[in-house]
Amino acid sequence: MNVADSASTEAVQNPPATPNRRRITLISAGLAALLVLAGYLSHWWLQGRFVQSTDDAYVQADWIALSPRVAGYVAKVLVADDQPVKAGDIVVRLQPRDYQAHLEQARAAVAQAEAALAAGVADQQVAQAHIRQQQAAIDQAQAAVRSALAEHRRSQLDVRRYRDLVSDHAASAQRLERVHAAAAQAQAAWRGAEAALRARQARAAMVEAQAEQAAARRHQQQAAVRSARARQALAEHDAEDTVLRAPVDGVVGQRRVRAGQYVVPGQPLLAVVPLQRTYVVANYKETQLHAMHPGQPVRIEVDSVPGTPLSGRVASVSPASGNVFALLPSDNATGNFTKIVQRFAVRIVLDPLPPGVTLRPGMSVLSQVDTRPEGAAHAR
Repeated sequence: MNVADSASTEAVQNPPATPNRRRITLISAGLAALLVLAGYLSHWWLQGRFVQSTDDAYVQADWIALSPRVAGYVAKVLVADDQPVKAGDIVVRLQPRDYQAHLEQARAAVAQAEAALAAGVADQQVAQAHIRQQQAAIDQAQAAVRSALAEHRRSQLDVRRYRDLVSDHAASAQRLERVHAAAAQAQAAWRGAEAALRARQARAAMVEAQAEQAAARRHQQQAAVRSARARQALAEHDAEDTVLRAPVDGVVGQRRVRAGQYVVPGQPLLAVVPLQRTYVVANYKETQLHAMHPGQPVRIEVDSVPGTPLSGRVASVSPASGNVFALLPSDNATGNFTKIVQRFAVRIVLDPLPPGVTLRPGMSVLSQVDTRPEGAAHAR
């Protein structure tokens, strides 16, 4: 078979495409493109235009840097790096000897102050007894004054009576002299009773002053007891602070403390990271915040957990941009000005994580906030 025969045979088996078939192919391709475009536009119109996304987002946790409240040498470190701990677990012990001695000294001071207070109470009670005793003596002296005054008045009446009798020669002058002497004695007794009363009253005033002094000493001793007890409480706190405990459930990180090391108050020793309380901070542009508010659903994708979408809710939006809170914020009033879109931190709380998924602070996140109305968002 020659070349011409082969060409004729191939032409018979594969006839050239007709114009109708080419047109159908073009129309089918156009319809498929229109369907894809319509699907994309429909998705954008119903959902995509409401979704605000950013990859400037990271997992965060309110981790706690554990520091001592007292100075001292580290006796023992009871945790290792990356070790899980429970709230209240002992992580570090300091040498407690000096603080125990201070505590015993404070307790002795409290006992001494309480003993002084007890003595002061007894002194005040004695002073009150003296006051009652002096009051009884005053009552007795007042009774003696009244008795002496009555006797004095009676003697004065006797003098007048016997003076009249003597003038009428009904009594002797000798009798009148005896009556005068008795009257003088009664007057002296009255004056003496009054003097004794004034002495008793002066003594009572002195005893009352002593009672006030005893009361003042008692108040002072009560204040001393309160001060001693406060020092004892501070000593107890210092002794308790030689034991450092985990404040929350979490995992130990940044362990910088070693046994035998001398530490001071406020020195960071280690960090406790509560992995069960992680959240997401997403930095959205200011142009994305117009329809964003707390409570909106969020779809989250974590780089370290690919293919496992997570969900959450918008908790809050920062009251200012990150530039405002920067150590050296920019001053747009100086030099040339270039407008830069600012970003605001959006806090996102996570829904319960799937089993086996653990998020750690610092992980990169892609967050997508659905800003549709609440009913439309739930209907997705």
